[in-house]
Amino acid sequence: MTGYRLPSTPAAAVRQQKEIAKKVVARDDHGDIKLVCGVDVSYRAGVAHCSAVVMDTDLNIVEQASTKSEIRHPYIPGLFMLREAGPILRTLKRLDRYDLVMVDGHGLLHPRRCGLACYIGVAKDKPAIGAAKSLLCGSVRNDNYIELGGETLGYTIAAEGRKKKNLYVSVGHRMSLESAVSLVRSMTKKGEWLPEPLRLADTFSRR
Repeated sequence: MTGYRLPSTPAAAVRQQKEIAKKVVARDDHGDIKLVCGVDVSYRAGVAHCSAVVMDTDLNIVEQASTKSEIRHPYIPGLFMLREAGPILRTLKRLDRYDLVMVDGHGLLHPRRCGLACYIGVAKDKPAIGAAKSLLCGSVRNDNYIELGGETLGYTIAAEGRKKKNLYVSVGHRMSLESAVSLVRSMTKKGEWLPEPLRLADTFSRR
């Protein structure tokens, strides 16, 4: 991490979110994105199982890593990072290289403009994208963009194929929203709901 210690209480987490939100870069500030890391956490019997999968842009698996750790916090809406940042950061340390992190959670589309993807992106100083399975806040417009407090902070990708669910994409760090949506779409196989790095990370974490 770059100067941040994981908070131990909800109040401390809120303070840290507000601090990190000021440091999020919501524009393309990166070189070529060749290796994309998808990371996800699942929970069983009091244990957090985190898996990270690194893929190239042709959707070949390059590397993967997994960790198991104690669940330290309950799920609190708006404070997903309090529960998942620790397992994710520990798992990312086991990887050799990746150019971008794709997180199962929100980025700037968050009441304090600092969802899990922003936290991970700023903490690792890496380009990051939030791809969430449910909408935490904001209103979806007719053009699929999502507004919150008068700002356009996310985009809804309507699911195709067998899973009729939407994916809510937002900037984590060092990416524009347009680039984030484009990358998510390019790495999602036809008929699937999730981009492939996240789909595999989700699958591996559940094993």
